[in-house]
This record gives sequence, structure tokens and C-alpha cells, in this order.
Amino acid sequence: MFHLPILLASEGGGFNPLDLNGIGGTFWTLVIFAIALLPIWKLVMGPVTRALEARDEAAAAGLAAAQKASEEAQNARAAVESKLRDAQVEASKILDAARGRAEVVERELKETAGREAQALLTRAKSEIKAEQDKALAAIRTQVVEVSMNAASQVLKRRVDSADDRRLVEEMVAGASSGTAPKGRTS
Repeated sequence: MFHLPILLASEGGGFNPLDLNGIGGTFWTLVIFAIALLPIWKLVMGPVTRALEARDEAAAAGLAAAQKASEEAQNARAAVESKLRDAQVEASKILDAARGRAEVVERELKETAGREAQALLTRAKSEIKAEQDKALAAIRTQVVEVSMNAASQVLKRRVDSADDRRLVEEMVAGASSGTAPKGRTS
């Protein structure tokens, strides 16, 4: 039965909305699309649009966060470089101060060593002088003894009086200092 009206309409050449093979199919497609457009827009396009907007907002927020992180990283890098320069300046000051102290200590050590060396030299000279004087005194004593023995040998008598000894000692002392001995009164 359904075929009959379709046949009749198609034979007459007019518009038949029930004919899906011709213009009727296009008509119903447009009607169905118009009716479905509102629910599709509300149920599908709305959430998709909101999701795309949320994605765009998230991307913009991520980009802003990345730019902020980049700026913070640059600020942190600048702060680290500044602290590094400050540390290098401080290390340089510490090294300069240490060098200065080392130079002072070195100078003090040299001065102390010089004073100690001078003291040792002075002490050594005085010890040498004392030993020299002691040796000369011993030599003079031996010269006096030898002279007294020689005089005893020459005079064929023993020479040992205190006066003779004094005379020989004066002669030896005068000979070492370059003066002539005093004459003896008998």
C-alpha cells in the first residue's frame, strides 16, 4: 500500500516529500539536520567548545608559567653569578690579607733571625776574645817560666824570686804590647 502513493507521485512528476530518491530525500535530510542541530549543539558542540577553550586556557597558563619560570631561572642565575663574584672578591681579599700577614711574618722572622745571628756573632766574638786572652795569658806564663828557666841556666843559679818573676812578666808584657820594660834597681 505504501507503494501506491509513491508510484502515483513519481509518475506525475511533482514534488513528493515521501520519495526518498529525489528531492524528497534532500528535504528530509535538511529537516532532520535542522531538528538535530540544537541537541547536537547543546550536547556535543558545547562540551567540545568548552574543552577546547579549557585546553587553550591551560596552554596559555602553561606558557605564562613557563615564562615566569624562565624569568625566575634568569633571576636565580643572576643572583648566583652575583654571589659568585662576591665570593671571588672576598676570596681575593682573604688571599691578599693572608699574603700581607705572610709578608709580615716573613719580615719578622728575618729580623728575628738577623738579631739572633748578630747576637750569636757578638757572643762568638767575645768568646773568641776571651779564649784568645786566656791563651795569651797561658803563653805569657809559659814564656815567663821558660825565661826564668833560661835565666837560671845562663846564670847557673836558680832564679825564682818574686822580683825576678815580676821583671820577666813585665818584659813579656812589654814585648807583646811593643813597649820597653822598666829598668830594675838593685
